[in-house]
Amino acid sequence: MGTDNRQSASLSGLTEKEAKEFHSLFVASFIGFTVIAVVAHFLVWSWRPWLPSAKGYAMIDGVHSALGAVMSFVA
Repeated sequence: MGTDNRQSASLSGLTEKEAKEFHSLFVASFIGFTVIAVVAHFLVWSWRPWLPSAKGYAMIDGVHSALGAVMSFVA
């Protein structure tokens, strides 16, 4: 029976050093994704808030008139 030179066997098959390196990359990627998502949500909120005011969304009227103009060309 040959002995394995690995210090300890894990379910993933990674050594402790490899697992720590993978974890640091995973954490950095997660933080980067979260920062990008927060910035994207802020930009969308500043463009059009998710909860409209009492008047509703102001840009909807322009969309309806533009849609009508496009549909007149299609039909």
